[in-house]
Amino acid sequence: MEAERELAEDAQWKRIQQNTFTRWANEHLKIIDRNIASLETDLADGLKLIALIEVLSQKRMSKHNKRPTFRSQKLENVSVALKFLEIEGIKIVNIDSSDIVDCKLKLIMGLIWTLILHYSISLPMWEGDDGENQTNGNTTTPKQRLMNWIQRLVPDLPINNFTNDWTSGKAIGALVDGVAPGLCPDWPMWDPKDAVQNATEAMGLADDWLNVRQLIRPEEMVNPNIDEQSMMTYLSQYPNAKIKQGAPLRPRTNPNRVRAYGPGIEPTGPVVGAPANFTVETFSAGKGTVEVAVINPNGNQEKVDCRYNNDKNLTYSVSYIPKIEGPHKVYVKFCGRDIPKSPYEVMVDSQAGDASKVTASGPGLLPDGVCVNKQTYFDISTKDAGKGVPEVIILDPANHKTTVAAKLRQLAPNQYRCEYTSQLVGLHSVNVFYNGQQIKNSPYGVRVAPTCDP
Repeated sequence: MEAERELAEDAQWKRIQQNTFTRWANEHLKIIDRNIASLETDLADGLKLIALIEVLSQKRMSKHNKRPTFRSQKLENVSVALKFLEIEGIKIVNIDSSDIVDCKLKLIMGLIWTLILHYSISLPMWEGDDGENQTNGNTTTPKQRLMNWIQRLVPDLPINNFTNDWTSGKAIGALVDGVAPGLCPDWPMWDPKDAVQNATEAMGLADDWLNVRQLIRPEEMVNPNIDEQSMMTYLSQYPNAKIKQGAPLRPRTNPNRVRAYGPGIEPTGPVVGAPANFTVETFSAGKGTVEVAVINPNGNQEKVDCRYNNDKNLTYSVSYIPKIEGPHKVYVKFCGRDIPKSPYEVMVDSQAGDASKVTASGPGLLPDGVCVNKQTYFDISTKDAGKGVPEVIILDPANHKTTVAAKLRQLAPNQYRCEYTSQLVGLHSVNVFYNGQQIKNSPYGVRVAPTCDP
């Protein structure tokens, strides 16, 4: 059984390699309207082999038989091709013209691989390659040259081979985005389990916008039995790839770096008829938009107010007012993708607490002592106030409520902390609500000074 399995795997990679080499040859032959259906038999008379080498070398070959019928004519044509390669400095080992005429597939594949190494990997000048053909004084092999180039383009992934490191589909996404920044920016968020989907998206973008043809198929790339020669053949197209005009470039975004915090997404606390608030921070996630949806127990969406604060942490203030009690789901998406922990499970209670029993204290509520561009804070205690969640709205000297974001988080049961930083000098109004009602002593007048006393 083990021998049969190994034989099947051996046959699988050989089939992939034969398909890859055939596609590579046809990609070049299409320029002169030629095509190879079978590498094993179609090179036997030497004509398509000569045509392929002429396209690759951009040189005309010496006189040969245009209509070979006899074996001797076919041998002569193949000999012309092999002699030309020898003159070009391409070393052909253990292959003579009779091997090609007699359709010996293994040797034919070896010849095609020699052509790929020379004309697609060793010979071309690559942008960013700087003509590096030596490593530590030794001549760099074609394999190492291609690997060095890829590693420079994709520094964020450990790519050290042409087989296993590509089977998740993420490496090819990173390479596409490395060649054309913004063409495949979502690759860091791809799930390795979706390997075929990942490779399909990346290779499709490369085909459409970089003219990198799919010499291997996505399902072949992620196949554990993929061989490095097939992969190198496909990847050798990337160094000279040029992006087409109009390509759908997008900035890289990462929903995994979005943070959400606040009473409105805590498992308990929100009550019917009172605002439930939370903050979404996008500073580390790249450029994108936040979308929030709140689904009540009946499956209907609640109205959501989502305001961009235009502050240094690129935060959004989100508020919703539950209409019915029971379990709610709060979905927070960034650039169309769920952020970590979304959807949030929130249990809404029917009984609202008493705002008059809520207290607040701390340096951020004092009339003086707060300085511009310096973070301050105050604490809110809801002990004995009943069920509910606090809300803080800070008005700047011009009565705008979006310029100073209040960062509210729960420290312990019935204990919250609000942090804020103002970039404006002057009198601010700090409003503290509980279940939609102002607490005692709210609003607080806080004068923000240009400098702080030492």
